Amino acid sequence: MPILAFIVVYEVAARYLFNAPTVWAYDSSLFLFGYIAALGGAYAQQKRAHINVDILYLTVSPKVKNIFNVISFSLGIFFLIITFYVSIGKFNEAIEFDYRRQSEWAPPMWHFWVMLCIASSLFIAQLVRDMITEIYHLITGEELFEKEPEDGC
Repeated sequence: MPILAFIVVYEVAARYLFNAPTVWAYDSSLFLFGYIAALGGAYAQQKRAHINVDILYLTVSPKVKNIFNVISFSLGIFFLIITFYVSIGKFNEAIEFDYRRQSEWAPPMWHFWVMLCIASSLFIAQLVRDMITEIYHLITGEELFEKEPEDGC
């Protein structure tokens, strides 16, 4: 994030203070934002920071919450597997045909597809781990792992 913020501030200063916009700042910030957003998904899942439909989710029993979680994790894994395979195909195309951003700078695109493969793999791994813990709790009624203490306690 600090690198992204620096690039944006640098571009704004170059463009408006010195009337000398860069050719690389827009593409660089676009790629960095994509990296942050994609890799942030697995991190948000690890911290359980994704959004639920709280009106329904908070009113049901823990077992029903486990079932909701298993269903939503399964759907997430399905979507991410598709994302992974599409990204592999796009990576191969980007290498074979030397795909580049259609901009003045024209950076290559292959690294973006590699990052999407890595991000979707990490997200799938986190969802599989969470699904195993939910299924374990559903079957045994016990937690598979101890809860981590919250920050600031």
